[in-house]
Amino acid sequence: MSLTMGGGPFARDAPATVNYRIESPHHALYMQPFPRRVRAELGGQEVLDSDRGMLLHETSLLPQLYVPTEDIRTELLTPSDRTTHCPYKGDASYWHLRVGERVAENAVWAYPDPAPEAAWLRGLSAVYWDAADTWLDEDEPVRGHLRDPYHRVDARPATLLVQVAFGDRVLARSAKPKVLSETGLPNRYYLPAGDVHRELLVPSRTVTYCPYKGKATYWNLRLEDREVPDVAWSYAHPLKDALDVRDHLCFLHDELTFTAERT
Repeated sequence: MSLTMGGGPFARDAPATVNYRIESPHHALYMQPFPRRVRAELGGQEVLDSDRGMLLHETSLLPQLYVPTEDIRTELLTPSDRTTHCPYKGDASYWHLRVGERVAENAVWAYPDPAPEAAWLRGLSAVYWDAADTWLDEDEPVRGHLRDPYHRVDARPATLLVQVAFGDRVLARSAKPKVLSETGLPNRYYLPAGDVHRELLVPSRTVTYCPYKGKATYWNLRLEDREVPDVAWSYAHPLKDALDVRDHLCFLHDELTFTAERT
């Protein structure tokens, strides 16, 4: 993610503050080995098992795992009529993935005759993330997408006084925030639950998954005359990259105002 997005060296908004120039096309491709075993399961069966994966970084896209085609259960594949053309990679062919009564249509794709500048894609195939029920990085289940080796998440305590308000109503005020820095994203302030007026918040039905931080649950702001959805989120059981913000709340909403002053 940091290579091709968020101002990385291969992003369309690559930084100008360098003393070199990368001579590359407007749309860059960069492939590197992914050094761990990856497995995918559908309908209770393993459909992909590879420790020879390659991670393709592509401008403005999340990294995509490609594996040798023989590392996919080819007996479970049937050809699809679907084809697509990429001006950078070539013409893609697709296959349906069937396990018993479960069918994931157009789940697998490959470039049988890739463009010359992407010739290293020959013999490799990829599986759409949503086509599988479960993905494993070694023995750890992963949701959302594989972790990019160039992506970082760091949480640090800060000497800041942070206040969050909705109009004239203060929702949170804390001198003990954690500043979470994540590649390609603005810093976020995570506030201890004890510094939040929790009586104003009610659980939301919204749930999101981050492959770096884990499962986030959201909170609505309940007012006398309305309920403002998803004004904050928290991680009750975070992954290791977000352990320092466990049970802290992070606020973000267009109708909120924030102040952060050094103390």
